[in-house]
Amino acid sequence: MGNIERKIREKELRREDIISAAENVFFTKGYNAATMDDVAKEAQFSKRTLYMYFNSKEQIQFEIMAKGYRLFLDLLESEAATLDNLEPLEGIKTLFLLFHKFSLSYPYHFSAIMEYQTKEEDFITRLSDEATQAKEVCYELGEDAIRFLMKLVKAGVSQGVFRNDIPAEKIALILWSCTLGIFNTASRKNNYLSNYYNTTGEELLQDSFTLILDSLTRK
Repeated sequence: MGNIERKIREKELRREDIISAAENVFFTKGYNAATMDDVAKEAQFSKRTLYMYFNSKEQIQFEIMAKGYRLFLDLLESEAATLDNLEPLEGIKTLFLLFHKFSLSYPYHFSAIMEYQTKEEDFITRLSDEATQAKEVCYELGEDAIRFLMKLVKAGVSQGVFRNDIPAEKIALILWSCTLGIFNTASRKNNYLSNYYNTTGEELLQDSFTLILDSLTRK
């Protein structure tokens, strides 16, 4: 490895170290309470060095979310052959279960994604160019995830299994939105669900899957 390649690799490793340190800080202290000083201290870098790689806390958070999306996409890719061989209805059910598996395996990355997905700041908050670029990467990765769902929905519509009175693209968007809302409630409202409805987040997920999948089928 030449000097240039070594320097590039060292820069990449340092960047990864900062993201890992930020994960520890954000996931432990909470994103809103955490500061760039906290991240620098955790990474054992000077604040000046930190700002050589990231110019804001928002940029780092988008990088963490992008990492979460990639972890989820890796999970989907590992099951892509299985999804292709399943009937559309079973494929969507499997996709939901994979999302559930992701939420359990990577709860903090899942929470970071959910936190942003349920905010109204997509096109409102002013961000630095670097943070905006990192946000756009998250959008692209999120769309990659939706494409898995879109493919299954289109297959179900073309085979006459799913209802065709709503465009497949809109069905996929509705399913994705419902899934985010259900997982958000199931993961954050366990006490509420238990005390008021005598159910659990897990039971809510399962019942929701059943209801959603039933609503898809052509009557």
